Amino acid sequence: MDDGGLIVAIEGVDGAGKTTQAKRLVRFLRSRGLPAYYTSEPTDSKYGVIIRQMLRRRGVNPYILALLFATDRLAHVEDVVKPLLRKGAVVVCDRYLYSSYAYQGVMTRRPLWVRDINSMAPAPDLAILLDVPVREALGRKKRRIVFEDPDFLEEVRSEYLRICEAGLMVRIDAGGGIKEVFKALLDTVLPRLGIDAGLQGRPGQV
Repeated sequence: MDDGGLIVAIEGVDGAGKTTQAKRLVRFLRSRGLPAYYTSEPTDSKYGVIIRQMLRRRGVNPYILALLFATDRLAHVEDVVKPLLRKGAVVVCDRYLYSSYAYQGVMTRRPLWVRDINSMAPAPDLAILLDVPVREALGRKKRRIVFEDPDFLEEVRSEYLRICEAGLMVRIDAGGGIKEVFKALLDTVLPRLGIDAGLQGRPGQV
């Protein structure tokens, strides 16, 4: 937390529903009068553009990719996240720090190094794993990128679950419908924001 602001990170493998739920959460919080903002990683910065290009290729050096993600994140924090936190905003990040712990940790097989190069990024105030079996997640996707190999994603999911077991993230079963998952998300987020969870059923919910 910084000057009253909060970082809420929504994590998970592709197809878990992160973007849908993160944007839905921002709309809900705004409908309750809270300054909430959606952001995502990789960003649209020059570093994020390079990352997206690399993700479409095969044979990418995992260390270079990990360093690019860390660079993109640091720029994201300095240029976007911290200014919003100083205004007391709730910053809802569609992927953040623990994505690198999971994805780049598996890719490089050097999880401690990955954590070290990301040490300049503040930990989220609340991190949520939208957990869904890999096969189900991939079945929701219309297109796949190179790194969406089922065996690789199984390892990534296992790493995410270990992060949850370490107490750094809260796991939510994302195998249900959008409304069901969103209710579980609100049940987790609202108490942290000091909002009565019972408000989620009142008019204005999105």
